Amino acid sequence: MTTWTERYAGALMNTFGPPKMALVRGEGAHVWDEHGTEYVDFLGGIAVNTLGHAHPGLVKALSEQVATLGHVSNFFTTPAQVELAERLLALLVPDAEGRVFFCSTGAEANEAALKLSRLTGRSHVVAMEEAFHGRTMGSLSLTAKAAYREPFEPLPGGVTWVPFGDADALAAAVTDETAAVVIEPLQGEAGVNVAPTEYLRAARRITTEAGALLWFDEVQSGMGRTGSWLASHPSGVVPDLVTLAKGLGGGMPIGALIGVGEAASMFDPGQHGTTFGGNPLSCSAALAVLEAIESEGLLERATVVGDRLRAGLAEDPRVVDVRGVGVLVGLSLAEEKAPAVVAAAQDAGFVLNATGPRRVRLAPPLVVTDADVDALIGAWPGILDAAEVGSPDGPGEGSG
Repeated sequence: MTTWTERYAGALMNTFGPPKMALVRGEGAHVWDEHGTEYVDFLGGIAVNTLGHAHPGLVKALSEQVATLGHVSNFFTTPAQVELAERLLALLVPDAEGRVFFCSTGAEANEAALKLSRLTGRSHVVAMEEAFHGRTMGSLSLTAKAAYREPFEPLPGGVTWVPFGDADALAAAVTDETAAVVIEPLQGEAGVNVAPTEYLRAARRITTEAGALLWFDEVQSGMGRTGSWLASHPSGVVPDLVTLAKGLGGGMPIGALIGVGEAASMFDPGQHGTTFGGNPLSCSAALAVLEAIESEGLLERATVVGDRLRAGLAEDPRVVDVRGVGVLVGLSLAEEKAPAVVAAAQDAGFVLNATGPRRVRLAPPLVVTDADVDALIGAWPGILDAAEVGSPDGPGEGSG
């Protein structure tokens, strides 16, 4: 009998390489493949499945919404769209005036932010080395990895990359021609690099003095994943632009650009748009995510789980560095075994991700249980042992 993964090769473009397996069902932080094998999902759809799989609140919200309105276009609005925008502004920028533009993905949110930055009358953008902002032509122009960009050049120009966390280099790069500085407070695709608080504060000073926009890409790090609504919140820095997606919809495709202060009103009608952005299904899903995070105490839970994961996995000496905040965790290995570790983890019943030859990333649902965490920690030495003699399946790197 032909499997789903075999059928995949004949029907889908080869943009991701062969799938590691075909998943058919999920519940909480657990998923099952087409053969009935169970796995604990420590990747969460690459930081997307905030509430795991089949969360009752999310199922209820989607079922009720699709029974009334599924899509209306942006010639109209819906209660879910307005309520979600209001809730996001109250949670994310409570002390500032803001406005929201909804779209469908993180790359689309970053594309919108890049376009908005051009309305300053400037075109230069400063981005970070090791940054990942998406695969569209605009967001790709900000993404640092040459292998992603080079096949599609020429891209929109005027981008300068500086070392992540280096305030002096940032100050030297920003000029009176700079439209925006874009920073991921946590660089997920780079293996989970955390921006120091003082760096974010320095970026705010530098951009304010230069009249440039400060833009935080929180597509991967936002919506409770770090134990705060935004990874940047503990710094106290209020940016001009925030981009969101991934965990916002808990599995439904939704992205958002939040403009703060003057940036909130820079777009005029007709300057940007989207067909599916702000549709009632995705907005209802996002509202259910926000409600569950608050009612189930998942911000606090993210901190507890993240601390437990980092401490437990770091005990093995083959892990030479552990980074992250909350349930966005990056591990650096002593040897270039990350793809083999991911393959061995899958054999042991755990879904992880390699972001490079030495780097492993974990981004489990915020609802992952203590038992699930303890199971991975207990299996971890054996997974690393198996990786010593195993071989990786596939290219070993995946992007969100």
